[in-house]
Amino acid sequence: MTDQAEPAAGETYSGVTAGVEHLLRVEAPQVLGALVRRFGRFDIAEDAVQEALLAASRTWPSDGVPDNPRSWLIRIGYRRMVDLLRADQSRRRREQEAGLAELAMREPDRRPGSVRETDDSLALLLLCCHPALSATSQVALTLRAVGGLTTAEIAHAYGMPDNTMGTRISRAKQQLARAGARFTPPADTDRDSRMAAAMQVLYLIFNEGYTASAGDRLARVDLTGEAIRLTRMLYASVPADAEVTGLLALMLLTEARRPARTGGHDELVPLDEQDRTRWDGDLIREGTELIDGVWPRREVGPYQLQAAIAAVHAAATSPRQTDWPQIAALYLWLERLNPTPPVRLSRVVAVAKAYGPLRGLALLDDLNRRFHLDRDPLVRRREHAVRAHLLRMTGDAAGAARLYREAATLTGNQIERRYLLDQADRLG
Repeated sequence: MTDQAEPAAGETYSGVTAGVEHLLRVEAPQVLGALVRRFGRFDIAEDAVQEALLAASRTWPSDGVPDNPRSWLIRIGYRRMVDLLRADQSRRRREQEAGLAELAMREPDRRPGSVRETDDSLALLLLCCHPALSATSQVALTLRAVGGLTTAEIAHAYGMPDNTMGTRISRAKQQLARAGARFTPPADTDRDSRMAAAMQVLYLIFNEGYTASAGDRLARVDLTGEAIRLTRMLYASVPADAEVTGLLALMLLTEARRPARTGGHDELVPLDEQDRTRWDGDLIREGTELIDGVWPRREVGPYQLQAAIAAVHAAATSPRQTDWPQIAALYLWLERLNPTPPVRLSRVVAVAKAYGPLRGLALLDDLNRRFHLDRDPLVRRREHAVRAHLLRMTGDAAGAARLYREAATLTGNQIERRYLLDQADRLG
């Protein structure tokens, strides 16, 4: 991805510098956590925080950032909570209103990096990943409440109108209210499933950012960056969790390759043709250290396995040095733990690289007989592209060109479509 794909400074809040915008994003979940912990009303508190952020975006550029920006935002949020609660006709909420004006002027007893702050961040993330919500709603609410993205930004990232995304987020908050969701750590029996949901949400956000499902850019750097930031936050909350560590390592090792994924004209550059000197060495070192640190525990899960695969790729200074037999073995292990169509197709590619295209085609045919990957609307495009690649390796240029063109009709990403059509044109 070229620098042109980076979001412009002030894109989120007009007139706000990149530094202030980053500060608002970092502080948003902490401010929301403070309000929800105080009032227990996620739906109203989230609206109050958004208004506090907008107030900051209007005043900070001219007046300067206050000495304690979080306290400033919390005070403004508290005041807005008062207004919102006054508009509510419930007697219980009216009683809760008592004393809010005084509380709004107090300095919160909270220090950056404190245990309470970390607990708030984790509790907020788990709240957004409540089982009452669909995966799509979990993603949208996480980006809004924990990530601090505006509704317009989230809508743009997922290629839908602002009002549609706004409705989805509003409904998600209403669902949480109806489900009686609370800003408290889930019970032990529920915690593992909520953590798994949180990791899946962050994984989905990263994947959408790394290869956008639609649009004229291959990647959405704003989404991959947000996914990594939130996963770092989750890792800070539970550093002993091997799968959270694996997820962070996977994102870092994958993101390290992003600078080499496109060429000078925004064309897609496949892995074997990438200039590996453009890979981010710092991210590779950090990601490798993370996965090496948890791998000996033998508590291996899907994210750790994917991180291990990414680490094998990162260790190879050239395509020929890639240990494809090891990658094929890791994908077999991953498929047993997580038998999804994308994992199966990735194993096909690894087997073909390790043992030849005919072995890969035989495996792909077997998987199609058993799981109908070629008819699955979620992976049909990739199945066609993988088969086209293998046919090209065997010398079947006509068959490969036909499948490349079919795959191109199934993607909404213009960069990916141009790549597939270019491959077909080269084969005649």
